[in-house]
Amino acid sequence: MPYKHGYYKEPWYVSYRSMMDRCYRKNAGNYWDYGAKGIQVCDEWHNIENFKRWVEQSNFQPGLTIDRVDVTKGYSPQNCRWATKQEQANNRVNTVYLELNGDRHTISEWAEMMGINRSTLNNRIHRGMSIKKALSRRNLRATLH
Repeated sequence: MPYKHGYYKEPWYVSYRSMMDRCYRKNAGNYWDYGAKGIQVCDEWHNIENFKRWVEQSNFQPGLTIDRVDVTKGYSPQNCRWATKQEQANNRVNTVYLELNGDRHTISEWAEMMGINRSTLNNRIHRGMSIKKALSRRNLRATLH
């Protein structure tokens, strides 16, 4: 009787089950990026009732997924939030940040703010262009020719 709790139809349950699977089920597709690297779920959340209480207190909205604030730490009430796909994409182990004049943003965030295609900005940086020059819209014409 694995699903006695009856929460499997709740919108947050998919996040709960996915979190547990990627941390503990070795044949889960993303286990090697989580459980195999030591990412675990706090003992408190192994009881789904405790997780449900956290959901009720944590601004959950359908469409959001669980996100670890510090991607080097495990899942716990102190390290988790509900996030959009965009927020999650900007909070990955391999996320690249660029800093210019004290402003620090991801490549995706800079691209959106500056009206530059993300791939174009990424290519400029990886070709060794300075951050200031890469963020310049004047370079847009130069990369098209």
